Amino acid sequence: MLHEINGRRPRLSALVLVLGVSAIALAGCGDKKAKATKAAPSASATVSVIVVASQPIAREINATGTISPWEEVPVGAETGGLTALAVNAEEGQVVQAGQVLVKLNDALITAQLRQDDAAVASAKATLAEANAALNRARELQAKGYLSQAGLDTATTRQATAAANLAAAEARRGETAVRAAQTAIRAPVSGLISRRSVTKGQIVSAGSELFRIVRDGRLELDAEIPETDLGAIKAGMPARVYSDKVGEMTGKVRLVTSEVNPTSRLGTARISLTAMGGFRPGMFARATIDAGDQPALVVPSESVLYRENRPGVFVVDAARKVHFRRITILATTGDRIAASGLTAGDRVVVEGAGFLGEGDLVRVSGQKTLPPATTAR
Repeated sequence: MLHEINGRRPRLSALVLVLGVSAIALAGCGDKKAKATKAAPSASATVSVIVVASQPIAREINATGTISPWEEVPVGAETGGLTALAVNAEEGQVVQAGQVLVKLNDALITAQLRQDDAAVASAKATLAEANAALNRARELQAKGYLSQAGLDTATTRQATAAANLAAAEARRGETAVRAAQTAIRAPVSGLISRRSVTKGQIVSAGSELFRIVRDGRLELDAEIPETDLGAIKAGMPARVYSDKVGEMTGKVRLVTSEVNPTSRLGTARISLTAMGGFRPGMFARATIDAGDQPALVVPSESVLYRENRPGVFVVDAARKVHFRRITILATTGDRIAASGLTAGDRVVVEGAGFLGEGDLVRVSGQKTLPPATTAR
């Protein structure tokens, strides 16, 4: 019996060995099938796409900046060493051209002017006497009672008297100008933006007393990104607004030719049609109507937001989708102009909200966005 039992053990071991090999073979086949399944994934979603193309679209470019004078005129004193007796203007006041802003002490100059008037009168009397003497000398010389030398002397005295009168009148004119300069007047109409003089101050020649915003004209120095600078031209309409002051219409006066190398911003100067409540130095925003500009356009329903940043799903040649960040330039009706895309890109429209990065999709339809028909 022991021999019979020992005879069964080899057969049992062989059977176990065969079963083990079969299990390993089956497991290997299972791994191959799994690998084959992973190597050939199926599309997870059916989507429609739009081919990105360039279209003219109404552009509105937003900017911020600082209100500044269109032209600021300094007002100074032409004569110096005199005391300011009266100051007739304050900051924020609108003045007219020729209006007296400061009156200087003119007592000394007025006295000098009276003295010059007397000198002019004396020179006129001397000239009149010299003219009469010359006339008599000519009569006597014609009758033979006066030599030529006597006539020459009378002629010289008359010329000297005339020259003295001209000099006296010139001195009187200079003094009169200095007297007029004691009344400092506004050279242009406009808004007083700065005052640097006080009553009782001794004013020096050439010192700045006021600054006037010429004609009260203000403009916004709008900072524009270099990518948008080329779309802005002089004459484009704009709206300038402030949360505290309100809104004012304007127009682009000029676009500067330089871009700040650090901030990459250029400047567009927007002239305001009126001052309103705006004042130099205030912060304001602007919206510039840049008209129809060519741009790459996608449907608004294709745009998704990830981490609060806009983007679209783009289908590649292998039918896989990739999320691409974009920058929205303008929105008109049901379409969006954006940068960050390339003409010819296939952008997912229907089904975009259910996709993930790298998903394989089935494209059910492909078309190009028709031109916009809605007005600005």
